[in-house]
Amino acid sequence: MALPKDPIILLSYINTQLRDNYDSLTDLCKSLSADEQEIRTVLSAVNYEYNEKLNKFV
Repeated sequence: MALPKDPIILLSYINTQLRDNYDSLTDLCKSLSADEQEIRTVLSAVNYEYNEKLNKFV
């Protein structure tokens, strides 16, 4: 599945997946064959950073 292109929709999708299915962003990216740095960069552009303790972008 291709990840959403819109940063806010991507944020919602990633956080939902992290909450429901994955223990970390790295696990999610491996499972989806996604580029972790690209996700971080896109979401950073809209002022969201990954919080490992919370396992979500905040």
